[in-house]
Amino acid sequence: MIGKITIGKDFYGVLAYNEKKVSEGVGYVIDSNIGQSTAVNMTQEFNLIRQLRPGLGNAVLHVSLNLPYSDQLNDKEFASFGCDYLMKMGFDNNQFIMYRHTDTEHEHIHIVANRVRYSGRITSDSNIKRRSREVLNDLERKYGLTQISTKIGGKKSLDQKEIEKTLRTGDVPIKLVLQERIGSAISKAMDTTEFIKLLQEQNILPRFNVSETTGRVSGISFKYQNVVYKGSTLGKKFSWNSIVKQIDYEQTRDRSIILSANGKERGTDQADEGNVEGTVKVEPRNNGTAKGTRNSAQQSKSHVGEIKENGIVESLMDESEWNPFKLELTDHGARKKSKRKKKRKGLNK
Repeated sequence: MIGKITIGKDFYGVLAYNEKKVSEGVGYVIDSNIGQSTAVNMTQEFNLIRQLRPGLGNAVLHVSLNLPYSDQLNDKEFASFGCDYLMKMGFDNNQFIMYRHTDTEHEHIHIVANRVRYSGRITSDSNIKRRSREVLNDLERKYGLTQISTKIGGKKSLDQKEIEKTLRTGDVPIKLVLQERIGSAISKAMDTTEFIKLLQEQNILPRFNVSETTGRVSGISFKYQNVVYKGSTLGKKFSWNSIVKQIDYEQTRDRSIILSANGKERGTDQADEGNVEGTVKVEPRNNGTAKGTRNSAQQSKSHVGEIKENGIVESLMDESEWNPFKLELTDHGARKKSKRKKKRKGLNK
């Protein structure tokens, strides 16, 4: 279960949003302690209690509670869940209305509540997101729902966007896949070579941060399905400083295999020195003329480039003679010359 919380000033906006869902046939009220009416009338009812604390600006609680694809609750169960949530969050003596939406594949409800209690006291919003997560953890256990992972054993939990993507797509989060596979590689590997091999066998490409001067490795990241995670963002146990405590690593001995791994991650294969077979070598320019092309001075200046048979566009102008500033001056001069010609024609008439 993921809860998205907004603390706001205007009841009408959130009520109008939810009532629009109702009018479109993709939403309905499952519980409330105010009279269901138009957004205007319900706003007035909320504001009657709000007037008990006229100095409070942000009086509106708007929260959506979202189930993962694997979980289901009927209306009665979801209403009970929502009421338990409000009570544990301190909204046990407050106005509220609870909507269920059916416009997404995952089941979810929206709750609009007044932070001003019937007694005139204010329900605190201090640390509300942290408290919400703790309450949801308890209610997940109570209602037998899927548990959202928390920080265990040096692993970082999913953030809000990652959880929302999981709810939207139903795919296992890449962060969890990497934590499991990298953790397995760390526990099985005896040394750096075996660690890299085990990762590559699982289509994970490590990238080491290596100092060019000292050769010291200061960090590591992992590429999987074209997504790159820094080791530290996966959890403390996946940082390089932690990994080297669990495998046999020696800087001088392992330099070659680490540089080779970096080369594979970037699409090249950098050995300890120089390029090896299969890498791309960039030819240096020779006086502005690229290898295999004609000298630009021999080309027509009326063309910017020529399309070769392989689809690559090569410059036909001498790069030393062209730059954006010269082009601007040339264009500006041409416009001035054109204006002078027009003026002369006008005088001749």
